[in-house]
Amino acid sequence: MAGIGPISQDWEPVVIRKKAPTAAARKDEKAVNAARRAGAEIETIRKSTAGSNKAASSSTSLNTRKLDDETENLSHDRVPTELKKAIMQARMDKKLTQAQLAQMINEKPQVMQEYESGKAIPNQQIISKLERALSAKLRGKK
Repeated sequence: MAGIGPISQDWEPVVIRKKAPTAAARKDEKAVNAARRAGAEIETIRKSTAGSNKAASSSTSLNTRKLDDETENLSHDRVPTELKKAIMQARMDKKLTQAQLAQMINEKPQVMQEYESGKAIPNQQIISKLERALSAKLRGKK
């Protein structure tokens, strides 16, 4: 580097700081105790589903709630005879098998078997998919 000129030093101070504590670090026991000693206000919130299986508790469907609320008749609604006959007739008119129809509406073939045998619990979403796929009105007045 000869010939470039005098070499100078940069003596500016460099400040290195720690990152701000994350949300998890702010909630740990040490941080909470330190905040208590400092006199900071601490809010404690109890979660309603804490310590439970969230998926199991949140999956109660409308039918399950109705069944739980019901005191005398302890059974779910089933597919009415008129609906199951209408589904079968519309499917036969289109010359489709249960498996083909199930594939058209993105459901399992077992679902179609249950609807046509009357064992399924009626789901308005599936019935509307069937109406679209079969181009037929299955609910209400014809």
